[in-house]
This record gives sequence, structure tokens and C-alpha cells, in this order.
Amino acid sequence: MATRLDNTLVIAISSRALFDLADSHRVFMEEGIEAYCRYQIAHENDPLETGVAYPMVRKFLALNRDHAQQVEIVLLSRNSADTGLRIFNSIEHYELGISRAAFTGGESPWRYLKPFGAELFLSADPDDVRRALESGIAAATILPSRVENTDSERLKIAFDGDAVLFSDAAEQVYQSEGLARFSASEKKAANEPLPGGPFKPVLAALHRIQSAYPSDGSPIRTALITARAAPAHERVIRTLRAWDIRIDESYFLGGVDKGEFLRTFGADIFFDDQSGHCDSARQFVPTGHVPHGVSNS
Repeated sequence: MATRLDNTLVIAISSRALFDLADSHRVFMEEGIEAYCRYQIAHENDPLETGVAYPMVRKFLALNRDHAQQVEIVLLSRNSADTGLRIFNSIEHYELGISRAAFTGGESPWRYLKPFGAELFLSADPDDVRRALESGIAAATILPSRVENTDSERLKIAFDGDAVLFSDAAEQVYQSEGLARFSASEKKAANEPLPGGPFKPVLAALHRIQSAYPSDGSPIRTALITARAAPAHERVIRTLRAWDIRIDESYFLGGVDKGEFLRTFGADIFFDDQSGHCDSARQFVPTGHVPHGVSNS
């Protein structure tokens, strides 16, 4: 009988987001696929170093200790099953509860997101991420970073607003007509909920998991960290209220750099659509670039 993952947040992750494959990737780029295969097989019993998304994945999987199968992590890799043995050996070494995987032998793996029922895809490959977003699945490119926020067992996830949690409709007004017109437009539409962006289903899934715990005892904490400020804040607040989705902390920064706020919040991952914000944020916290909306057209 086929296993269904109803009411489970399914996250697909690439091997290069989960583990540090820099050395083997360098062999591939400099010496070719045959040398890469020989390298991986020769080192298949050597555990890989952890990657940028590893701490977040470990915290997600820890949620299953409280309530079975709240989160499923699926590995998607361009490796073959042969060269991918080192990755599965590393998963076993770190005692990660990951049992499902697709090894596509050099082909793009994003096509298998929907068969796995994935709601979120994290990858080091921007092209795969774009294709996932175009197919209607939340996705982000995990950027290089050596920052880890491991001082807490609580999982902390931060989101930008426009083009991430919300559609980019308001951002289009800002970029085409300027701040004053944007502020006036958002004030006028304060009572109209914003359309959802690509990460609305992810926030909704996190809210569903949080609802299984007392409000003061959830192992997940979420934050909205946006460049919006008054009067454009009201529409955001009313939108989340209309969605009936909980978000724990909200910061309306009016253009102030987000990095120190993210570090203070202690984000395990931050999702933003603008490359400039991401380049700054990854100096402070693990960061995923969401190539969606007018800023990435």
C-alpha cells in the first residue's frame, strides 16, 4: 500500500544544500564526471561535512519526536545512485531521519517535487529553484554562508514580505512609481488582503504544526522582517489576520538593514526575494534567495 503524507510538511533538499560538497564539486568542474565518480566512490565511507541547511534540517526532523511525521525531508540529487551512496552514508552517520531520495544521474531533479508532494524546495542550483517556483512550489537558492545559529533547539524561520509571503503586486507599484505612491496605494488598500506569494503555503504549514503545541511552548518561531514601514504596515497585519495564520514576530524596518535584526532573532533560515538583501543577510544567518517577482524579472 502506498504511503500518504497528508498533513505532513514535505521539504525537498538538494545534497549540496544539506552537505558541503565543495571538494567533490571542484573535482567535477576541473576534471569531469569520470573523475568525480571515482572520487566519490573512493571516499564513500568518509562522512561529508555539514552544509548551510543542515542545522535547520536537524531541527525540522526533531519535531517528529513530539508528534510523528510532522515533517518529511526528501533528498533530491543529480548524483547517480552509485555516487550518491556517500550521501546516504553521511545521512546515516549524522543519524538524520531521511529515507526518501531521488538520484537523477545528472538530470535536473526539480521535476520530482510534485510526485513527492513537496511544499518547499531548497537547492544550491538557481535554475532548479526557478523551475520549481514556476511550477507553483515554494523554493529558494541556499546561499554560501558559514554562519550557524545553534544556540537554541527552537526552529526559527524568518520571511520577507512582498514577493515571498505576499505577491509582488505592491512591489511592482513601488518599483514603477516610487515610495510615496506605494505608501498611498497601500494605505488606501489597507482593508484588502494581499494575494498570497510563493511561501504562503509554507507559513500555513508551520502554523499548522505550531497549533499542536501550547502557544507558549511551540518549538517553532516565525518572523516577518520587511522593509515596509507605516502606513504600509497595516495591510500586512490585516492580511495575516484574514488568512488566520500565526506569525510570532514582525519587524517593519523602513529600509534599515535586516542583518542585525536577523542575528538578534536567531534565524535558522531567512527567505528574501532581493539579491542585495540576501547578500547582506547571509553574513548574519543562513539565507535562501527566492528568485520570484518583479525584482527578479
